[in-house]
Amino acid sequence: NGDAANPACRGIEGVLEAYHRSLRSVQLYGPTNFAPVVNHVARSAAAVLDGSQYFVLLIITDGVISDMAQTKEAIVNAAKLPMSIIIVGVGQAEFDGKIGGGPPPPKKKIGVKG
Repeated sequence: NGDAANPACRGIEGVLEAYHRSLRSVQLYGPTNFAPVVNHVARSAAAVLDGSQYFVLLIITDGVISDMAQTKEAIVNAAKLPMSIIIVGVGQAEFDGKIGGGPPPPKKKIGVKG
């Protein structure tokens, strides 16, 4: 949202407002390193494990991930935190580098004990 002291957005309207505001002030260029941003949000999510907050990191990029190994590690480390990571590629870059790679994880059975 442009406010480093309080970077939270409220709802979809807040996300869209922050996105439109950033289009006027951000110049996109490489390298495209995601790990620092993922780690930053993960630290915030790790500080609030009581279920009162959930973090959504939306990354809109016009470039291929430059730090793929570090980004994969950051995502794996953040996997148990109350956060989601959404990466959207825009523009002409090749966005075929999958973060997960490999086969999908096994399906978990969810049951209710009576």
